[in-house]
Amino acid sequence: MAMSGEERRRLIVTAVGDLGGRVRLTELADRLGIPAVTVRRDVATLTGAGRLSRSHGFVSLDLPDPGRGPGSGAAPGAGRSVGLLVPSVGSYFDEVIAGAREAADAAGARLVLGIAPYAAGEDRVQVARLLESGAEGLLLAPGLLPGQDPESCAWLDDLPVPAVLVERRSATADGPGARLDAIGSDHRHGVLSALRHFARLGHESVLLAARGDSWTAQEVRAGYREGARLLGLRTPPVLDSLSPSGLPTDPELLADRIAAAVGEGTRAVLVHNDQDAIRLPPLLRARGLRVPEHVALIAYDDVFAALAAPPLTAVAPPKRAVGAAAFDLLLRRLATDPEMPVHRTALLPVLRVRTSCGGRRDAQTRR
Repeated sequence: MAMSGEERRRLIVTAVGDLGGRVRLTELADRLGIPAVTVRRDVATLTGAGRLSRSHGFVSLDLPDPGRGPGSGAAPGAGRSVGLLVPSVGSYFDEVIAGAREAADAAGARLVLGIAPYAAGEDRVQVARLLESGAEGLLLAPGLLPGQDPESCAWLDDLPVPAVLVERRSATADGPGARLDAIGSDHRHGVLSALRHFARLGHESVLLAARGDSWTAQEVRAGYREGARLLGLRTPPVLDSLSPSGLPTDPELLADRIAAAVGEGTRAVLVHNDQDAIRLPPLLRARGLRVPEHVALIAYDDVFAALAAPPLTAVAPPKRAVGAAAFDLLLRRLATDPEMPVHRTALLPVLRVRTSCGGRRDAQTRR
């Protein structure tokens, strides 16, 4: 008969005492003949209940000062260490990091950052380092997406600690990471809000210029197809803002293609992301097209869009809120019931209207 969770946890507490009151978690798992991932989860439950303490891979009966224990007014994550993996810093994920950091500070927890660029194998290396640093749980935004290369992402199903996917989700119901919690922005809804704005301004055709190298980019493309079909908008072929080699498309070439689309009657352009969108107005002006008089422009991400000339209307995913919500969910799983149902949470982006769309199309200056 299988051992119940409570029986396992009683056995763990007894074993820690028998081993001198302080033992490495891996040694404890070997001693009990229980998978390390199961022991980690049970230890997390016992730690949250104040029956054990844990630090840097060790489990101990040397419990914290009662004055700082659960229910004493101490921060709920006091003493915990959480790893955060992102593919880059300097743009989109900065606000995600800031949100997670604020939530960790409020909980009294330590946040450890790992950066893994969009390269096969690097995610797993960085996660191993985060675990070596003592991370009891992980917030994961892997650069290589589960849908791109399932074999390279199989490690998501073998993590020894609880984890939450951040701005990521398994591509299939049984793919890598499908059993992990996931919190992110509803990018398809964000794109729909942009398309609706264009439609209200009288545009019947919208061009998308987009990247294709990230989860956000793939969701933006899917949202464009779905939203245009729902609203009855015409959709010229998508312009790739990244070459097949992964390098940015020459912005001059991108501007040429947008100018050609304008010449064929499409005067509304959605651009993912801000960096690509900000470069377009001066390039289009050199081709006799002004924003917003001749071209209505919306950026996706809203990291730098407000700094453009003219300031760009932009879809703003709730990046900071995503980081905070992901941390809070991970803390719940660590501190309460590790067997609670898997969560899938999507936060809605907002459209920030500035000056790059102008008024109704029939009131715009004709070229």
